[in-house]
Amino acid sequence: MAEVPKLLAVMGDEDTVTGFLLAGAGHRDARSANYLIVDGKTKTSAIVDKFKELTSRDDVGILLINQNVAEEIREVLNLYDQMYPTILEIPSKDHPYSAEKDYIMKRVMHMLGK
Repeated sequence: MAEVPKLLAVMGDEDTVTGFLLAGAGHRDARSANYLIVDGKTKTSAIVDKFKELTSRDDVGILLINQNVAEEIREVLNLYDQMYPTILEIPSKDHPYSAEKDYIMKRVMHMLGK
């Protein structure tokens, strides 16, 4: 039985999500989409709900999330302990990347004893 290809999911600002959609990363069906555009009007509960939806899907292999969006749901991210989908925090054009805030980098540094 062949393994089903995994999708790339994206949660972030309009420019980030649009860029990935234009690159062909978007997938939408009658039930849901593999992306969420987050703006100033997006409630934290909506971000958490979409995060939980995307991380529970079998067809998602990687979830890219803007670091500023990840900061809004940091408590939920810190509790996430699954290998797949892998969560990667990325910068947005308005918010630069900070390794000190990235939960994966924190875990790596902890494993290295730093």
